[in-house]
Amino acid sequence: MVKPMKNVVRMLPRRHKITISGITALLLILLFWPSERASASRNHEQAETMLELGKRYPLPLTLALNELDEPTQQDIDWVDYEIQPGDSLARIFSSLGFSAQQLYRLTKADKDNLLRRVHPGDSIQIAKDANNHIIELRYALNDTDTFVLRSQESDNDYIASRETKEFESRLEFAQASITSNFWNAGVEAGLTQSQIMNLAELFGWDIDFALDIRQGDHFAVLFEQKFVDGEYVGTGNIVAAEFVNQRETFRAVRHENGNYYTPAGKNMRKSFLRAPVHFTRVSSSFNPRRLHPVTGRVAPHNGIDYAAATGTPVMAAGDGRVIASAYNNLNGHYIFIQHGERYVTKYLHLSRRHVNNGERIRQGQIIGRVGATGRVTGAHLHYEFLVDGTHRNPRTVNLPQSESLPADELKPFTAIAEQKMAMIASRQRIFLAFNND
Repeated sequence: MVKPMKNVVRMLPRRHKITISGITALLLILLFWPSERASASRNHEQAETMLELGKRYPLPLTLALNELDEPTQQDIDWVDYEIQPGDSLARIFSSLGFSAQQLYRLTKADKDNLLRRVHPGDSIQIAKDANNHIIELRYALNDTDTFVLRSQESDNDYIASRETKEFESRLEFAQASITSNFWNAGVEAGLTQSQIMNLAELFGWDIDFALDIRQGDHFAVLFEQKFVDGEYVGTGNIVAAEFVNQRETFRAVRHENGNYYTPAGKNMRKSFLRAPVHFTRVSSSFNPRRLHPVTGRVAPHNGIDYAAATGTPVMAAGDGRVIASAYNNLNGHYIFIQHGERYVTKYLHLSRRHVNNGERIRQGQIIGRVGATGRVTGAHLHYEFLVDGTHRNPRTVNLPQSESLPADELKPFTAIAEQKMAMIASRQRIFLAFNND
């Protein structure tokens, strides 16, 4: 190939040969002329750093891990470890090939170092370099929060921080009619166990869920669902709800202060719960001329009996002070609570008592356990409600209500409440139309 080219060149005129020689010389000069040395700067405040072609330069870790969209980490390895039962930090770090000194430097990074309280099932991510130096450690606390330890460039110490992902909240709707019991209806509606309990607690000041629930009652609820990076991570708060019990409608809307109010701004919370136990079968109602099950004689039944398994938690119906916590042959283990000047509640036949005479207690606090002590035929709680020393039916007595929204907050809240209840009504109509097709 080269020889024919030489023959072609020899045949060219002299001036053409001179032109080709000149062009060739110029190209060789441009090819081998030394270029200006390249330079780069991390920012405008730093001095210009000269870079040489073909030479390898270390990339700062903070830039590699945090500042690049697609970082090059040829010398950085990530290790994932899921904590097992019985694991300790010392055992974990030893199994991963890290020294006790490295662990010490990590755990002294911050006085509130969350790494000291790891639990089985949690996971730890560790970034290490070629020298097995820990560059970064990440410990996921939950779906949104991560505890991070990062190595400082200047020394071997670590800086602790917490990273939080923003979650997106979407509204979801559920409804159901009660055919057997409230719990089953909640499950069929797709609610979680905690949502079912929260719904019962929300209306628990107006409805006795152990006594008042009837077939045909129904409820509708608007609640939050949480998403992080587009992935579902769990349910949030109940935003608004409606419960129809024995043809009476109760509605509740969540205020930004975390409390629930009726659409008119009245506080859902009352001074007393309707029932001191959750979801249990009532064996005997308030009846002043009831025949006593043991003696067979007419004996007023000035309260309600909640049949439940021994050990079922018993809650205080309201805030107050314990005026009696004792035992006798008739009542078994019993607790009496004074609520202000006018009200007293009594809890009889307990298997255990968790409060003492004179103790201050809060509404919903577990004060004892259902039992079968005293003169009884089976395990149950006998509950009494007294107003000014007179027994009243806990199911129907008018209960004092907590403070309503102040006037300056009422107008904006009622506008939001109307919107939320309209959403529930609209979705109920859609649900009804869909199921009738």
